[in-house]
Amino acid sequence: MEKVSYRKIVETINDGLYFVNQDRVITYWNRAAERISGFSADEVVGKSCADDILTHVDSDGNNLCQGLCPLAETILDGQGREAHVYLHHKNGQRVPVAVRVNRLLDEQGHVLGGVELFTDLSNIEANELRMQELERLALLDDLTTLANRNYIQRELEIRFQEKRRNDLRFGLLFMDIDHFKQFNDDHGHAVGDEVLKFVARTFVANARPFDLYGRWGGEEFVGILRNVAEDGLKVVAERLCALVKNSYLMHGGKKLSVTLSMGATLARAQDTPADLLQRADRLMYQSKDKGRNCVTVG
Repeated sequence: MEKVSYRKIVETINDGLYFVNQDRVITYWNRAAERISGFSADEVVGKSCADDILTHVDSDGNNLCQGLCPLAETILDGQGREAHVYLHHKNGQRVPVAVRVNRLLDEQGHVLGGVELFTDLSNIEANELRMQELERLALLDDLTTLANRNYIQRELEIRFQEKRRNDLRFGLLFMDIDHFKQFNDDHGHAVGDEVLKFVARTFVANARPFDLYGRWGGEEFVGILRNVAEDGLKVVAERLCALVKNSYLMHGGKKLSVTLSMGATLARAQDTPADLLQRADRLMYQSKDKGRNCVTVG
């Protein structure tokens, strides 16, 4: 009865939980881990952490499964660790999670492996409410479920009114998927659509509740970030670049990934929405000229 009770507990908690042996082969995967990652227990138990499953990266895009893994370090030295990382969801996007890792011991104190508990940090509830509002106003992009161009334009007008009344700062990100036409030619438009969707989901999962991301058209996206200074705008932009670069879809046995070129700028007192969009667009093309997969701030 006691074993059944413990199993029920770990299967009903809201946090993802999994066990690994000393070789970091997964031996247990709970229901919350399935929900947060999109991978079922059948798909991951018996596989290594690094076998195209979670492949954690940090905010700089460093792959933590290739030598920087907190779980591997804890198995070796017995020190519990905590970190904020980004896991790979089965659908392709990167999801922010808080992870806590500890060594797993048997009753005699021998090392069996490790245990990781991970909490979904994405703003799911806030974004679901926003989605309901967008659907009600018919301002939702059909493919990505982000705000569409009409909603972006309306939001910019509101932000400028707010800036004039209260001098509240906000910034704009103008983003384009690099070489997307060639990607579609190589892999087909259906796969291209899946890429657009996982890029959009990466924005949503890593957005603050009061920021807005939308699809401007084609492979172009816009982010409107409130209450942000130039250095903060750059940090967010570079993080999104790194997260998208390190996200991927599995198709035909291959990892398919894309990169972003971005222009980032703060709204100025004399700007109109058109001025702000044009400046961000020009900055984005400067990123293209620099070699792509980067951010230009101006």
